[in-house]
Amino acid sequence: MSAARQTGGPTAPAGLLEALDAYERALADDDLAALDDAFVRSPGTLRGDDRGLLVGHEAISAFRGTRGGIAPRHLSRVEVRVLAEDLALVVSVSAFRDGGSGLQTQLWRHDADAWRIEAAHVTGRPRPLDTTVWRVVGDPLLPPTGSGPLDGATVAVKDLYAVAGHRVGAGNPTHLRESEPATASAAAVTALLDAGASIRGIARTDEFAYALTGRNEHHGTPPNGADPSRVPGGSSSGSASAVRSGAADVGLGTDTAGSLRIPASYQGLWGLRTTHGLVDRAGLLPLAPSFDTVGWLTRDADTLVRALDASVPHDADRAPEAGVPVVLAELLAAADPATQDAFSAVAGHLPVVTLDDLGIPPLDDLRDLLRLVQGAEATAAHGVWIAARPGALGAVVGQRFAAAAANPPELVDGARDRFPAVRAAVRAALVGRLLVTPTAPGPAPSLTADTTELERVRTATTTMTALASVGGVPSVSAPALGVDGAPVGLCLTGGTGTDRALVTTAARWLRDGVGTGLPAGAA
Repeated sequence: MSAARQTGGPTAPAGLLEALDAYERALADDDLAALDDAFVRSPGTLRGDDRGLLVGHEAISAFRGTRGGIAPRHLSRVEVRVLAEDLALVVSVSAFRDGGSGLQTQLWRHDADAWRIEAAHVTGRPRPLDTTVWRVVGDPLLPPTGSGPLDGATVAVKDLYAVAGHRVGAGNPTHLRESEPATASAAAVTALLDAGASIRGIARTDEFAYALTGRNEHHGTPPNGADPSRVPGGSSSGSASAVRSGAADVGLGTDTAGSLRIPASYQGLWGLRTTHGLVDRAGLLPLAPSFDTVGWLTRDADTLVRALDASVPHDADRAPEAGVPVVLAELLAAADPATQDAFSAVAGHLPVVTLDDLGIPPLDDLRDLLRLVQGAEATAAHGVWIAARPGALGAVVGQRFAAAAANPPELVDGARDRFPAVRAAVRAALVGRLLVTPTAPGPAPSLTADTTELERVRTATTTMTALASVGGVPSVSAPALGVDGAPVGLCLTGGTGTDRALVTTAARWLRDGVGTGLPAGAA
């Protein structure tokens, strides 16, 4: 790497170009200690790029730890503007060895011993395809086949759905390689095309949809557009990131144990888990058919309603209301304290009920019921394929499948026997009621969270999501709460068939205040 040479502006202060050289060497070597030292150690230090803004030295350091090194480059132009004795603006052009150029703008401050970066904005060379988000894209990949409520909308399809002419990868390179191109699109894809939408591309997913973080050991982690220092949420991770970034208007995903609700919560999106069986699952690669549901991610409620209307005929005269809103005490208590505070600030005036009031088993029982039945069905769907291809799965998802296959048969049989009665109890309890809770325990975990922390969050998360999954009832996450500067969803869960009412109620509440427009008899 050649030394940085100033190409314009007043003479650079002593030591500044040497500090810039050292920073470039640290980038090339992925020297995390040197990169940490290159930035001012302050909670106000800034770094931004096309994936978002990082605030604070700790957040920037966490990002560095997951990014990896940069492609070989040199600085082809360096402009310096001295702002004060200890402050200088540096704008430099990066020329990459394998083509393309980028731009970085940095505010350098001289402290007691050296020049360090106080703020930086990076404009990278244009990406032809962000392969952490997309498996394949087109312009469009598939055009609309009709006209309707989604005219002009673009869709990111989770890589579990059949898309005509393309293979299903399920987030796994071996599965993709062995799959055959689909002769027809899945029913949920066809419905959107018939309603005027076009398919922008096929989006990444956690392997076989058996995770909630959005990390994929084969393809990387899609960005969290709300906070680039955090995981995006999964398993509909690519679809969520595509919608959050504006690359698609609708993310077609699935929700088995929270795979739409959680990325919606983590990225400040709308996400709807539909009533189980309401939307045709033909052409969808299953994980656990007793829980798998079709749903969508959007940036606004109107688009979410239009996706629902495109997929499910709407009869205004027969559509059930959302019901009387109540807070479920145990679900609120399962959230982190800061999330409880944020929730109570907007919904603390709603009446509170308990699981015992509703005749529903404890949350731990619901979570274990989901875990055991889901694990048995996932093993039935993919166990033979996995056993025949040792090493094909990433470590985390591989361990999850192994744990599912090792569940004691007597526990699995007992869970399967109890499941119909518990589902019926949940559905009966929600007739005429609307549960209002946080969607997730808290904001998305950090990108640097270790496996132990992610498993802790997963357990806490499925404790909160299991009720809707076991009940097979609709649940929507709306972007209404904020914790530590990051989004957390407000979750509305209702009786079967209240899908549309949940979305329109949540939209009204975000506009007018939680609890407005209460049905007769509400407290």
